[in-house]
Amino acid sequence: MSKVTPATRALTAAGVAFTVHAYDYDPDAESIGLQAAAALGEDPARVLKTLMAQVDGKPVCVVVPSDQEVSMKKLAAAAGGKSAQMMKPPEAERSTGYKVGGISPFGQRKQVSTVIEKSALAHDLVYLNGGQRGLQIRLKPADVRDVLKAVVADVLA
Repeated sequence: MSKVTPATRALTAAGVAFTVHAYDYDPDAESIGLQAAAALGEDPARVLKTLMAQVDGKPVCVVVPSDQEVSMKKLAAAAGGKSAQMMKPPEAERSTGYKVGGISPFGQRKQVSTVIEKSALAHDLVYLNGGQRGLQIRLKPADVRDVLKAVVADVLA
């Protein structure tokens, strides 16, 4: 497995300090984020999942703790829209350039608006997908917010 991905290149270019953590990816896991947290021995609240949604038809990236669900109503409001829905996996893959299970908010084909769950900022360090299945990156949540120019909001169901 390569530890250099578009996500790690984007973070390096932005001058962000991060570490890379590989784990055994289980394609049959019910929840990829929870499986990653268990494999890394981390609290699921610190292992964030990257989801792709559409708000009023426009792509939006949303980053939330792996043990939580997104409120579509709150996401739409945070992104300045009226309605939100999750992107279908093939569409998310085309939009980001990553495979489902390996979608990172960093280094996507086209940078889109990003919303990060405000509770994620309470941690010293968080994990996010590093751009491929079985690869996580650990960094400061403030760096996630700053690099992505993310909107910080309560988007949990």
